[in-house]
Amino acid sequence: MKGVRTQGTFSIWAMEQPLQVYRFHGNRHRTPDWGSSPCFLVGDDGRVYEGVGWNVQGTHTPGYSNASLGLAFFGSENGSSPSPAALSAAKDLIAYAVQKGDLSPSYIQPLLLKAEVCLAPRQRAMPSKDCPVIVPRAAWGARETHCSKMDLPAKYVVIIHTAGASCNTSADCRLRVRDTQAYHMDRLDFCDIGYHFLVGQDGGVYEGVGWRFQGSHTFGYNDIGLGVAFMGDFGEKPPNTAALGAAQALIQCGLDEGYLAPSYLLVGHSDVSNVLSPGKALYNIISTWPHFKQRGTSQP
Repeated sequence: MKGVRTQGTFSIWAMEQPLQVYRFHGNRHRTPDWGSSPCFLVGDDGRVYEGVGWNVQGTHTPGYSNASLGLAFFGSENGSSPSPAALSAAKDLIAYAVQKGDLSPSYIQPLLLKAEVCLAPRQRAMPSKDCPVIVPRAAWGARETHCSKMDLPAKYVVIIHTAGASCNTSADCRLRVRDTQAYHMDRLDFCDIGYHFLVGQDGGVYEGVGWRFQGSHTFGYNDIGLGVAFMGDFGEKPPNTAALGAAQALIQCGLDEGYLAPSYLLVGHSDVSNVLSPGKALYNIISTWPHFKQRGTSQP
């Protein structure tokens, strides 16, 4: 997997006797009975130990070893659950992998493996129903915000397109978000990037001003509506499935976490402003989403 960015999954399982791991990595010609070589290991002390690391292919899951990062907790599947420190360390490691570009923001997590089935072929994991991984501002090099706080919970979700070029990789999307912030702040004199979140064709969600700060996307709605911008022009062709799914997961996350009012309304940018955004092709799709309010019927 050297030089290849992980796109798909994070594999997690329990292993007994960490000395076996050390011996295995010291003798590449010997395969232990449980037959797995993870990328990283996590102890109950909350420390993360490097296995084969980021750039070398593990041998943890047949069919997934070249497309996933294997994360192993020391312990037995018959023992107690990992400690809070271990779980927190694993969560931080996954977030760091996304931030540094070694794990796709749209990764599927996790494949949960028991020791006795580490060698068995795995079925594709179902996407998590939790909040999507949101690429934080620090990951794309954001400048300091000067925006006021939002009036939460938000009453609207405003779907927008940027009308510029789309992006298909995390690196390209991060650059495009940074350029958008520079344009909004330096040319338009906005307090920050105008959108609360941006969505790329890579299936990634990128933090704009985030949940708690006002956007600069729609006059009259900036303090009560979350602006979700799809990066690209979607007048003729809609965003791909990954991008649409990421946006829907983000909206559900906002509702679950209390950032959106239960009775929120979802509108297209053109419903509340004299613009072509979010483009006809995208508008036709969002008009089928829950809480959608038809053109001309949404007043703040």
